[in-house]
Formats: sequence, C-alpha cells, structure tokens
Amino acid sequence: MPQHIHCTVSNCHYYGQGNKCLASEIVIVSDDFGAKQPDRMDATQASTFPPTRASSCMETCCKTFVAADSNKYDVDGVTKSQSNFGGSNRTR
Repeated sequence: MPQHIHCTVSNCHYYGQGNKCLASEIVIVSDDFGAKQPDRMDATQASTFPPTRASSCMETCCKTFVAADSNKYDVDGVTKSQSNFGGSNRTR
C-alpha cells in the first residue's frame, strides 16, 4: 500500500499539491533531540541517530505520533505499513 505523507510547509522543495510530501524519505525526531542538532541533519544520516522517546505528539514534529504502548493507535484511521523498517510489529 502506498504511503501518503502530509505536510503543510508549502515553501519546502518537496511540498506537493494537496499538502503531500513528495520526498522519498523523511526524518522525524523528538523536539529535544532536534533542538540539539545542526540544521544540516537530514535523512541520509538517519540510521546514525540514536533512538529517542517522546511522551506525546507535542514533543515531536510528527503529528501522526502515537506512543508504541498506547491503545489509541487506531483513533485517526492511520495504519502502519507492512515493511522491513523494524520496530514494533503492531498493525491496525
């Protein structure tokens, strides 16, 4: 199933019609981690970043964020794609 990443930052190079992100990769980090990194941090370096934790979506730039141990993962209808990305295997 193709994924659709939505983004409202219309002055981004990867911004597409309908608030779609057209980048082949995105990076989502906790606000705390991101605040300590240089602006040149990007997807090509993502595999070197340490895992971080967040308590809510308000502590991330990802508004799709749901804590891995939350039972609210199906509230907004977003599903987790079946892939080899690792992490939790819980799907909707």
